[in-house]
Amino acid sequence: MNDRSLAARHAALAMLTQVLRHRRMQSHLPRDTGLAPAEAARAGRLAETVLRHLAPLDKVIAQFVARTPAPPVQLILRLGAAELLIAGEEPHGVVNAAVTLAKTGGSSSARASGMINAVLRRIAEGGAALWAGHEPQRLPGWIAGPVRKAWGEEALRAIEAAHEAGAPLDLTPRDDTVEVPGAERLPTGGLRLTDAGQVSALPGYAEGAWWVQDAAAALPAKLLGEVRDLSVLDLCAAPGGKTLQLAAAGARVTALDVSDTRLDRLRENLARTGLSAEIVVGDALEHEGSYDAILLDAPCTATGTIRRHPDLPFVKDARDVEPLTRLQMQLLDHALTLLAPGGRLVYCTCSLLPVEGEFQVKAALKRHDGLRVLPADPEALGIDPEWVSPEGGLRLRPDFWSERGGIDGFYMACLTRD
Repeated sequence: MNDRSLAARHAALAMLTQVLRHRRMQSHLPRDTGLAPAEAARAGRLAETVLRHLAPLDKVIAQFVARTPAPPVQLILRLGAAELLIAGEEPHGVVNAAVTLAKTGGSSSARASGMINAVLRRIAEGGAALWAGHEPQRLPGWIAGPVRKAWGEEALRAIEAAHEAGAPLDLTPRDDTVEVPGAERLPTGGLRLTDAGQVSALPGYAEGAWWVQDAAAALPAKLLGEVRDLSVLDLCAAPGGKTLQLAAAGARVTALDVSDTRLDRLRENLARTGLSAEIVVGDALEHEGSYDAILLDAPCTATGTIRRHPDLPFVKDARDVEPLTRLQMQLLDHALTLLAPGGRLVYCTCSLLPVEGEFQVKAALKRHDGLRVLPADPEALGIDPEWVSPEGGLRLRPDFWSERGGIDGFYMACLTRD
């Protein structure tokens, strides 16, 4: 065991503490500048593995402890069990690392180092048999309830299985000629890698030939249709993947977001790809102007992205839903005032909750005379016809494309006024 390996485990424990005790999203945590990029990536993977399998790991650990350990000790056991049962790491190194973490982690964990040693050795001895037949991590009730009501118990379990499986790396190419060695070309036009490694080391990164974007997130810009030479407003644009798509399609794009910091990634990607867009920092509800087309990726619970963000169910809860749905309604209403006559507006959210998707569009159709949905064309988009929702939008779920590695949960609809 080397110092860098131990440092990655320390960092993973720190991440887990921030997520589980302080309810902070892993992606919002400051980067540990003391870690090399490879070790930082490993720390992130370790933390995500624990979060993705937390309840099943606790069930295994419970077989070997008389009572629930103190939180710092429990985290070390979870990390060690995840390395042994899921990552397939060498047992001797895992156990020794866990004991070292305990001895250097404070008095409560130091006193438990002997117990940690014993428990992890027994888990290592049990091996695959302890993990066989485990059930995937269950969704919390505030997500599971609406999902079950909308699509049934079988779909709920399939979505949970997709969350456990995680997500491959999807890339959106700048144009149709771009290829990446080893990548699958998806029917939607994107590229998919199952074992990508370091993103910045992939062919085409430095040249700006592509950007990272889940296949589901790439569909709203496609649903907007032909945008060449049109003025297009990307509302709530950060981190900017859709702005890049629209710019690559020849649109005159205005990318607006309230967070200047979150727009930094868009600025970097525009420079890397050689694409251009006007960036505006401001409140979407106060923005004025007239646009031929608008893409509104509204703030939401992001419950459709759990396969890539397993920390989300531990950070967000049901209290987030009502203020977000109120904001979504306000944003949609305001966006319609910015749309030129005959223009098109795509409303979308990366949420599994119908109240943030289908219900918002149905309610908007009742509020606004002449507003209608332009039915999605599954053949043109490269998607399954079953993804088209009754009102003409698209409903994507993580269990779709299971044979290909899944897809994020999303809802989207293209609106226009007669």
